[in-house]
Amino acid sequence: MLDRRSLIGRIGLGGLASLGGAGLGPWRAMAGEMVTLPFGNGERPLVAYPGKRPLLQTTARPPQLETPFRVFDEGPITPNDAFFVRYHLADIPTTIDPDTFRLTLTGHVATPLSLSLAALKAMPTTEIVAVNQCSGNSRGFFVPRVAGGQLANGAMGCARWTGVPLKAVLDRAGVKAGAVEVAFSGLDGPVIPETPDFAKSLPLEHARDGTVMLAFAMNGEDLPWLNGYPLRLVVPGRYGTYWVKHLDSITVLDKPFDGFWMTSAYRIPDNDCACTEPGKAPDKTVPINRFTIRSFLTNLTDGARVTAGRTELRGIAFDGGSGIRSVAVSADDGRSWTEARLGEDLGRFAFRPWTLSLDLAPGAHAIRVRATGHDGATQPMESRWNPAGYLRNGVETTRIQAA
Repeated sequence: MLDRRSLIGRIGLGGLASLGGAGLGPWRAMAGEMVTLPFGNGERPLVAYPGKRPLLQTTARPPQLETPFRVFDEGPITPNDAFFVRYHLADIPTTIDPDTFRLTLTGHVATPLSLSLAALKAMPTTEIVAVNQCSGNSRGFFVPRVAGGQLANGAMGCARWTGVPLKAVLDRAGVKAGAVEVAFSGLDGPVIPETPDFAKSLPLEHARDGTVMLAFAMNGEDLPWLNGYPLRLVVPGRYGTYWVKHLDSITVLDKPFDGFWMTSAYRIPDNDCACTEPGKAPDKTVPINRFTIRSFLTNLTDGARVTAGRTELRGIAFDGGSGIRSVAVSADDGRSWTEARLGEDLGRFAFRPWTLSLDLAPGAHAIRVRATGHDGATQPMESRWNPAGYLRNGVETTRIQAA
């Protein structure tokens, strides 16, 4: 007899759609209300895909689903059914048998491996709480506008990931002298042969640092299908482009990886601010890498009306792995600042909640939030521009009215 979890794995995405949506195909979702995000052409439908509550749909094929921002006020851990979805290629696997699934590890190693899911789960496991954030999160707010998915601030989430350290698997295979990089690819693929398959790489030193994980569980449950079931790469502190879903192939290389998604796509200006003047192409680029530091107010939205007097503010902050040292809040558009109280520390890669109680006089208030990391990095008052719309992390402003 199959338990429910195994049954879901065998049925796959298409089957789940049929069970939950009266015969809907794998790319269809229940129709819902429209939401208008605060930038031009910001109308988005709320849709419910298999295994997900209604999320903001940017594209349907491949699915790009953004978390409604109010979810981040529920707590520092993003629920599985609310976690954002980002695919690059439309040929997504709709059936995977967990009993026959194999992860292969080949290339510049002494012993090539073919590991079952059961074999991976039998290895010593580890857990880490870490943010996964799409490189293009908040792209819709760039001025001037840039090409690409016009996302608001919801293409991010924080989860407790369980799996096997990549280092342990590499050690089992025996990395040969001369290895320099490790490449990763998954079961999703292009619809036409001319489209480059999605594959990413990490320097060997990073791949072996002990933080990179082969994750099979998320918040205590099997990975959701749309977040990479049954196995995904978790690269704490780095943008989601490296977090390969449906991971089935690892290759150790003795020369730098030359795939399209490393050499041409997901690149940022090679300068201290990773920015250029609006409209100007960078002179030189490097692959996108570590998160910039960010912070948000989560319990009030732009245009909110509150009762004058004591007002409770809540929010989150995170960075690329130094951890959050402090969060300061201004209720007068940056003229004065008050340090907020930091909440539970779930680890240096996680959302760090913060709270602050302020007395707000009647009238308009522009609330600004600014985080500082343990490494001394802080947010610029205004976001910097780059042609791809990456790395946005300027101090956010929420305008409210107290009466």
